[in-house]
Amino acid sequence: MSLPYAPRFAYYDGKLQSGSSNSSFQTINPATAEPLAQIHTTTNAAIDAAVASAQKAFPAWSATPPIERARVLQRAASILRARNDELARIETSDTGKPFSETSTVDVVTGADVLEYFANMVGSGGMNGETTQLRPDAWVYTTKNSLGVCAGIGAWNYPIQIALWKSAPCLAAGNCMVYKPSEFTPLHAQVLASIYAEAGIPPGVFNVVQGGGEVGAYLTKHPGIAKVSFTGQVSTGRKVAGSAAGEMKYVTMELGGKSACVILPDADLEQAVDGAMMANFFSTGQVCTNGTRVFIPEAMKAGFEKLLLEKIQHIRPGDLQDLATNFGPLVSKPHYEKVKSYITHGIENDKARLLCGGAETPSWLTNHTNKAYQNGYWVQPTVFTDCTDDMKIVREEIFGPVMSILTYKTVDEVVARANNTDVGLAAGVFTKDLNLAHQVIAKLEAGITWVNTWGESPAEMSVGGWKMSGVGVENGKKGLEAWVKNKSTLVEMGGVVPTVFAKL
Repeated sequence: MSLPYAPRFAYYDGKLQSGSSNSSFQTINPATAEPLAQIHTTTNAAIDAAVASAQKAFPAWSATPPIERARVLQRAASILRARNDELARIETSDTGKPFSETSTVDVVTGADVLEYFANMVGSGGMNGETTQLRPDAWVYTTKNSLGVCAGIGAWNYPIQIALWKSAPCLAAGNCMVYKPSEFTPLHAQVLASIYAEAGIPPGVFNVVQGGGEVGAYLTKHPGIAKVSFTGQVSTGRKVAGSAAGEMKYVTMELGGKSACVILPDADLEQAVDGAMMANFFSTGQVCTNGTRVFIPEAMKAGFEKLLLEKIQHIRPGDLQDLATNFGPLVSKPHYEKVKSYITHGIENDKARLLCGGAETPSWLTNHTNKAYQNGYWVQPTVFTDCTDDMKIVREEIFGPVMSILTYKTVDEVVARANNTDVGLAAGVFTKDLNLAHQVIAKLEAGITWVNTWGESPAEMSVGGWKMSGVGVENGKKGLEAWVKNKSTLVEMGGVVPTVFAKL
């Protein structure tokens, strides 16, 4: 049986490597549970070859003037934008996200980051600093490329995350061996071809395919100088530990259990809209989602009433229809995981189910595309009367499951919001900007919003606190994660300072 997409292989030395595998698996369309493509797992020998290809390319690419690297990356950004809808449809097939989302967010924001870092290095972003220490001595610093870096992608924003990693990596003069998630691997080979079309030399951007064993081998590889990983906390800890043990640079963007704090004076409609974006966008499969929604006791009834009205505007259905704004979960294992959390919330945590639940969505039985009945669809679910000790409140579900909690005072809600091992994101809704800044300053999270949720532009450095990560991505600080600095002191006095002079 022919599949909708061509087989995926490793890519290095500037071309597909059909002999790089001795096993394969199928990637699945989450909307229908039907296979999309055959993915050929990269062997250890082929990973070695991909790293060697990058090592061979590194001296010339790192020596290429930044302005020339910038021009190549700008061309790649233009190609991405020209092919936006084609790439978005691939993402929709692979992730289950509606085309209304992938066509306006995923490719667009990835191209923005690529252009941002191209412009940064093209306008002096790789320049160091010079300091006159004294009249006859100077200190200068330089920013140097790291070498060959490993990028390990996540399944929820495949091409966006691939660009978030490769853009600053390549702009800084490094080469990359990139492994996409085995659940959403279709984009990687296409991105490699776009980079090649733009003029990226062979070996600068390479792709390996497979599951955790491929990522583990790549992370430990002696030819890798840095590992950049996006994923869940438990996996990130293993990756970080492995990389640190080899004295590699690391960037880790991990999970969260973020607090969405509705302050007492907040506009009710804005609060509901923000909470819905913080829970149901991308079917809840966003690491920064604000799944702990804290409401003042006096606002709870009004909030829930308006939420139930607005939740009717969540529209699952044909993923290619621009009116659809809610898709399935990404895979069967994740589908089973999310459903088990919903069941636990009902049966064990005894939270009150305001809407949704673990049952099959009713609209599926009447949908014209009968294949959708086999997909990984769940209902947007809201629990209320929640307490901080409930499992659904403490653990990251990574699905469209909102937990509503009430509070009495601002000091109380800040303390409860911070009572977690993770600190990826947080946000507040209020009309009082002075209060907003005061509360945001106390929230222990690396990404925060006021009166909005989720936007993460190229200019905004993002990274987690606590167990949610190490380092940042994007923004001016994002480039620093991909360079090593050298400091040099130059003495021009004509005499070497010494304590060993003759007395």
